[in-house]
Amino acid sequence: MATVKFYGEESVPLEMHKVRIVQKLNLLPIDQRLKAISEAGNNTFLLQNADVFLDMLTDSGVNAMSDQQLAAMMVADDAYAGSATYTRLADKLHEIFGMDYFLPTHQGRACEHILAKVLVQPGTVVAMNYHFTTTKAHITLQGGVVEELVADAGLEVTSDLPFKGDIDIAKLEAVIKKYGADKIAFVRVESGTNLIGGQPVSLKNLADLRKVCSQHGILYVLDASLLADNLYFNKIREESCKNLSIREITRKVADLFDIIYFSARKLGCARGGGICIRDKELYFKMRGLVPLYEGFLTYGGMSVREMEALAVGLEETMDEDMISQGPQFIACMVNDLDKRGIPVITPPGGLGCHLDAKRFVDHIPQSQYPAGALASALYIVSGIRGMERGTLSEQREPDGSEVFANMELVRLALPRRVFTLSQVKYAVDRIAWLHENRRLIGGLEFIDEPPILRFFYGLLKPVSDWQEKLVAKFRADFGDSL
Repeated sequence: MATVKFYGEESVPLEMHKVRIVQKLNLLPIDQRLKAISEAGNNTFLLQNADVFLDMLTDSGVNAMSDQQLAAMMVADDAYAGSATYTRLADKLHEIFGMDYFLPTHQGRACEHILAKVLVQPGTVVAMNYHFTTTKAHITLQGGVVEELVADAGLEVTSDLPFKGDIDIAKLEAVIKKYGADKIAFVRVESGTNLIGGQPVSLKNLADLRKVCSQHGILYVLDASLLADNLYFNKIREESCKNLSIREITRKVADLFDIIYFSARKLGCARGGGICIRDKELYFKMRGLVPLYEGFLTYGGMSVREMEALAVGLEETMDEDMISQGPQFIACMVNDLDKRGIPVITPPGGLGCHLDAKRFVDHIPQSQYPAGALASALYIVSGIRGMERGTLSEQREPDGSEVFANMELVRLALPRRVFTLSQVKYAVDRIAWLHENRRLIGGLEFIDEPPILRFFYGLLKPVSDWQEKLVAKFRADFGDSL
């Protein structure tokens, strides 16, 4: 990805690839969009993809593959055991991360499941910069406790801090003192942090954390699912990395950790996941759970074709032109919205553009799920499917009380090499209109609330007739336009 200055205009990101396969999109009329979101229980996860125009729900499993990845899928070895495909993938991971042992899984949350089963006991603590929904669920189901230690500045929605995902070292020391080092199952760093806006972690912070973990004999674990974006930010924002290649930065990061796990639905632009382990004894402790829960050790629930694509995708991740595409498109969208006075998370992070629902719809109380309401409203006026990342994504306390999220975000993911700048500009335009008419948006309430991971399949309804009023205003301004 390159940034070029157009004559008489500001600099814009320039794609360093061409599109050779296309997929038809469908933009429903607004009446049909209202009907679709109502039938989905105002849960964007439950929308049918045929009813979605721009799918910005996630970048997980929907990044565009390269021609080289597609070609590699044709040489897959589908042997149940002893597959050459597994060997090629394991060798590539060893080359990039430098760890001797690799366990394949069907995706990232399977890695979390295995790690929690092996490492977390009732009463133990997992310290991390910030939780991810499935990560926290696996830990708490094992009886563990999650301690979030991101620096206070990381939770400031508007900022120029380049690495808002950094762990506060003093907070980590305090947690170790409070519980005792023997009670810390492991320290987990998510690079970068999904739920606070895809914000990156600095190499310096990772190195400082390594010293603390080594001093106290604590396992040090990296969730590398969003590592590609983080590497780009290390390269452009961190002085010590500016003269290093992406491959060199990757190895400096990897050499700090005992375990690296990842979702290949994000890292590598394929589908699957895996755990890379430095210690042989720890590998043997985890190995038995792969055939039990995932599949044999040489595929772990992954298609061998996806494994071949992943091996190529990991190599392509070492190319700065490839990994810069997402962050630069995101920055373009964030900066455009910010200039219009629309509340977004700054500085631009990875994964996607994040609308700050607390400010966007500040009249909606958190008990009425403002981020969920904003995601629903955005779909109605644009056909764009985003994801709620706020209170709706939390889970209730055992006594049934609500856990209010630190941030109320609507994530608009930008999968790699999928959308065009004109589609990004369409999204900005509809968001700008919605912001001007934000007082029409009302809250949501549950009509069917699952006890675990409710944001995936819970059903909600509007607390008033605000959606009909929003549609009426849209028609008044746009007429029959979609």
